[in-house]
Amino acid sequence: MANVIEITGKSVEDAFMNAIVELETTSDNIGYDVIDKGSNGILGFGSRPAKIKAWVKSEVEAEKKAEEEKAAEVKSTEAAAPAANSDKTDVTSDNSGEALSELHKKMVVTCDVDKVIRDFLDNMFKAMDMDVNIDIKINEEEGCVNVELGGDEMGLLIGKRGQTLDSIQYLVSLVVNKENEKYMRVKVDTEDYRKRRKETLESLAKNIAYKVKRSKRPVSLEPMNPYERRIIHSALQNDKFVATRSEGEEPFRHVIVYLKNDYRSGGRDNYKKDYGRN
Repeated sequence: MANVIEITGKSVEDAFMNAIVELETTSDNIGYDVIDKGSNGILGFGSRPAKIKAWVKSEVEAEKKAEEEKAAEVKSTEAAAPAANSDKTDVTSDNSGEALSELHKKMVVTCDVDKVIRDFLDNMFKAMDMDVNIDIKINEEEGCVNVELGGDEMGLLIGKRGQTLDSIQYLVSLVVNKENEKYMRVKVDTEDYRKRRKETLESLAKNIAYKVKRSKRPVSLEPMNPYERRIIHSALQNDKFVATRSEGEEPFRHVIVYLKNDYRSGGRDNYKKDYGRN
């Protein structure tokens, strides 16, 4: 049975992108229903986020589709068999032509994605009067695009806690996937910020966990995007003493770190027995 979640965003499209991150899948493998399209309100008053119900398409549906495609392929092969036997040379030639055509198609897609990203970022940085080096690496097989930015004023592009960099990544993802049939995961980074931020969040998670263990009181972290919340959850998922959960609505959704039930009622004796001096 599909895992169904309710998730919000500034718009339905934004909520859909959040669902992709939260469910850790691709756009073509997500089903969703719009619960609320949201509203910008008047001068900021009465605004509300868009909300959707999203789920990963079940394996049963995927298998059913695969079986239908396989059956259609077998039927097509059987129908084409007489023609293939009558002229093997032509078939071989046609297959080679199809293979070259597919290869050419992939090359064109790769070139188009590169050009779309480069043109979009060049225009944006030109408007910002910034000289930025853009390095783009595309992996068609894994469906991902890595964009590395370089220059003298990268701190401006990172912004507070990476918010500006996240916004650029979101915009690039929208531009790339607007016309592309296959969903491409986009990562925009500069000066190894993503890695450094991940290490910072993992260190924060451990420090907060230690604080919760000592005080036996839950701690709420600042609002984070789905990617950063997942780092906190992953960092503490194997901790014996604390657990994590997300609460609130976007963009104020945050992680709460709390003591597990087994160690709430046992007092410090349980904690000292298992945790010791570590």
